[in-house]
Amino acid sequence: MALESRTARLTVLIDPRKKAVFERLCERQDTTPSQVVRQLIRDYIERTTGRPWQAEDAAIEGTPDE
Repeated sequence: MALESRTARLTVLIDPRKKAVFERLCERQDTTPSQVVRQLIRDYIERTTGRPWQAEDAAIEGTPDE
């Protein structure tokens, strides 16, 4: 998978206990929380659109193409 441009920030407020468990689970899997969240977002986009994520397809009808 090609390396994506990482220029946008997403701030999410979650329960501190969930964050701690999430970080421990990520560490056990030798991954970072950011990597997991990016994968979750890609999976959501693919499930919702019904097609594989392609960075060049970012302009989905009805969504901003930023």
